[in-house]
Amino acid sequence: MIRKLKTFVTSLGFFDQAIAAPSMKAALEAWGADSNLFHQGVAKQSDDPDVIAATMAAPGIVLKRSVGSSGPFREDAELPKDMGSGRRPSMTAAKLAKGRSPRGAGGATDPAADRKAALAFAKEEKRRDRERAKEEAALQKQRERRQAAVEKAQSALDTARRKHEVTVAGIQSEAQALEKRSEAEEERWAKEKARLEDALRRART
Repeated sequence: MIRKLKTFVTSLGFFDQAIAAPSMKAALEAWGADSNLFHQGVAKQSDDPDVIAATMAAPGIVLKRSVGSSGPFREDAELPKDMGSGRRPSMTAAKLAKGRSPRGAGGATDPAADRKAALAFAKEEKRRDRERAKEEAALQKQRERRQAAVEKAQSALDTARRKHEVTVAGIQSEAQALEKRSEAEEERWAKEKARLEDALRRART
């Protein structure tokens, strides 16, 4: 069953944002919000006929206009020209942020237009999902490449450590063998020296 679209508005950063979506949840997902802006009172359903008309013409697409302006919403909006001037948003923008319309609600709805708008939203939502999946796949590949590099470096370190341990063990074994040879030579020399000294003493007597 195709759900009828509604127009939701909020103010994020330097822009007022509007979208035609079937639910608040869908609007939050499209805005990329990480918290419930509706519960916080910074997002509302709009009944402004101009805003509704703009969003229904591009269902599922986030439309913007600079904060404090009363111009039309569009996909590519310019930043406010009075940034940092301390000016307060216009009454129209303030009312929009509160979800009220200075002009009142629109007229009767067209079922065929509603269906067309809902189908367009579903198409745009699928496009966003594909983009998110593509971005996630790219991030996953990046994580896998990083993990492969870590594993390769760890393997090289482990191999070098094992080689070092084998070399040290060999040196220690050789040192122990040399120590034994040295001790044996000292023992042999002590016996030979005693024998030769005894022979020398006998020769002198």
